[in-house]
Amino acid sequence: MTPEQCRAARGLANISQEDLSKAAKVGLSTVRNFEAGRSVPVQNNLAAMVKALEDIGVIFIPENGGGAGVRLAKPKA
Repeated sequence: MTPEQCRAARGLANISQEDLSKAAKVGLSTVRNFEAGRSVPVQNNLAAMVKALEDIGVIFIPENGGGAGVRLAKPKA
């Protein structure tokens, strides 16, 4: 996950940096610094952030020539 994907994912899911930090059980400064490009979290924290976003329906789209991205999964019927 890139900082841009993280910001976009939170926007799509309508959650704050604080909401993500609580869901991922990482410090708020970890989320803030990552999204601002000031630092890269340790692997465990980054994985926890990705999982927290995926748990609320975010799908990460890998780089495929058109740029990496995110989308929300369709609600399950």
